[in-house]
Amino acid sequence: MTLLTSRADVATDAAARYAKQLAAHLGRRAQVVPEADGERIVVGDGSCLLVPGETALVLRAQAPSQESLARVQDVVGSHLERFGQRNELVVSWQPG
Repeated sequence: MTLLTSRADVATDAAARYAKQLAAHLGRRAQVVPEADGERIVVGDGSCLLVPGETALVLRAQAPSQESLARVQDVVGSHLERFGQRNELVVSWQPG
């Protein structure tokens, strides 16, 4: 099965803190799987890998359909923007 993918690089110097907060919050309703690069949040039949870096939190979403990908992007992106509202975090998804 071919998965559709998208990526967002969210500029922040607190990437690890936001990744931890996002995984903890969404982990109440979604499965969170630790991986070598970060934490993967499973949303329906799609998922998003949170990869904290020095200057950005990288979000790598994947899903089998455009609808599922849009759902993953919406859930992860909207929560992150809400958490980072004070620091004006912006999630801008790019294909692939």
